[in-house]
Amino acid sequence: MKQIKLGIPKGSLQESTFELFRKAGFNITASARSYVPTIDDEEISPLLIRAQEIPRYTEQGVLDAGITGKDWIEEQEAKVVEVAELVYSKQGFRPVKIVLAVAEDSSIQSVKDLQGKRIATEYVNLTKKYLQKHGVSAEVEFSWGATEVKVPELADAIVELTETGSSLRAHNLRIVEEILISSTRLIANPKAWEDEWKRRKIEDIAMLLQGALNGAQLVGLKMNVHKDNLDKIISILPALKKPTISHLTDPDWVAVEVVLNETQSRVLIPQLSRAGAQGIVEYPLNKVVF
Repeated sequence: MKQIKLGIPKGSLQESTFELFRKAGFNITASARSYVPTIDDEEISPLLIRAQEIPRYTEQGVLDAGITGKDWIEEQEAKVVEVAELVYSKQGFRPVKIVLAVAEDSSIQSVKDLQGKRIATEYVNLTKKYLQKHGVSAEVEFSWGATEVKVPELADAIVELTETGSSLRAHNLRIVEEILISSTRLIANPKAWEDEWKRRKIEDIAMLLQGALNGAQLVGLKMNVHKDNLDKIISILPALKKPTISHLTDPDWVAVEVVLNETQSRVLIPQLSRAGAQGIVEYPLNKVVF
């Protein structure tokens, strides 16, 4: 049987990735210590691997495809095919930032002030390239974790990933500059991408994952509308969302259905009700494929 070897990120992204696959129609399960999860698709052979390692293993062909961050692709300068951007993270549906941070009371105000200083980070290559770009010479040392606590005793600055900035603030750190905006990516080995069957399978996975992400941020609205109020209701709905209009058994009424961003619905539902819409129902969507 043909299979693709798929790297799933172990660690902070693991549970959100499992949930994304579930919404995309795949059921992945793994015990606490297992690195070989099970999936209800015989054409996929998944492995749990740290996101930092997935670009390297994908480039080498150990994996046919994998899910990792743009930051780790850049850090390792991995020669892989970026199949799809999947904008989700541990805490939500947004990109993350790789930032240069210092102690709140530090005199360092820009990257230029790092001349001759010490920087702790997991992103050694990214940091060195950033310093080189700005003509700054500084000592960059690899951090094995707990990077935030190294300032100011063990390092003058850190380069670290942040999603909301809350962890940096909790450690009395302030962001000096953003180095990279990163998001999760589905990547593929170049040779696997040239294989017609593997490429189609990877593209199918990408489509379903992106559809699940779309569905997580969109909702459906349906309502009953008297024909006298139809123009008013349509004018309230977002201009780019063309509603589906269906006839009801009562010739004076129609059913109106539309898909829109969840944050829009909380504003629109009261407006629609005041404009005469009745029986308004909001429902979640598993997948939306554009």
